[in-house]
Amino acid sequence: MTELEERVQERIRDWQVKVIRSLETESSVVVLGTRDDQPVALKVLRDASDEWHSGQVLEAFAGRGTVRIYEHAEGAVLLERLQPATQLAVVALNGSDEEATEILSGVIERMSPVGTLDSAPTVSDWGMGFIRYLAGDDAQIPKTLVERGERLYFDLAATQKSTRLLHGDLQHYNVLFDSNRGWVAIDPKGVVGEIEYEIGASLRNPGESPELFASPATIERRIRQYEAGLHLDAYRMLSWAFAEAVLSAIWLVEDGYAVDFRSVPIVLARAIEPMLGVSRGN
Repeated sequence: MTELEERVQERIRDWQVKVIRSLETESSVVVLGTRDDQPVALKVLRDASDEWHSGQVLEAFAGRGTVRIYEHAEGAVLLERLQPATQLAVVALNGSDEEATEILSGVIERMSPVGTLDSAPTVSDWGMGFIRYLAGDDAQIPKTLVERGERLYFDLAATQKSTRLLHGDLQHYNVLFDSNRGWVAIDPKGVVGEIEYEIGASLRNPGESPELFASPATIERRIRQYEAGLHLDAYRMLSWAFAEAVLSAIWLVEDGYAVDFRSVPIVLARAIEPMLGVSRGN
């Protein structure tokens, strides 16, 4: 039995899960089952990724806009099972992106943490990726793009007026539909920053549809929807989205992936870049 299999079996035993079926993803093993006749989902991560402490993050949100958590340990969570668990990406890809953005806005509005999480990194901590990249010798991402992203990112981080615990990766594949609870978020990374930061991940999704997410008309419309629904600063949202897209490309490089002009975060960064000067004057 592998170390991962042992961890899965330990969680099944300790959390008294009656297994129905299990499946494997690139990052985890997911066990669907019941506990005390209640549908549950057990997720055990393969290794110490940025979701390793997602249980603590979900506990801090206490089910407000997120999946409810019953148990957690390092690298493992026991959750309510969402049914039918339809991904929000389906809505956007089926021609209803405006509706999908409204749903995301509503989820963000409900995601009010009930407390702080001292162990969560800040957006400034995450921004160290720029410094690591510029200190290295990788040249897959244009240096001028990285340098502009770095300047903008840290300028935004230094001028935040109000911060709180955020999901950190709130996008169309991390929002699922449940027949009882409606749309809720899953798989948080957990980061402390202003709410405008939360918008960035959704602007580069669904990733398989660049003709949608990278369209200036789509970007503008999504930003205006978030501005109206959440009363956020349009320029800061757009600026964060640009800088986060560059940072996302850096993380891809750090994870061993090849990055070029066709990569999702680069496509979005290039689409937003010419919009930044125009938006400041609005």
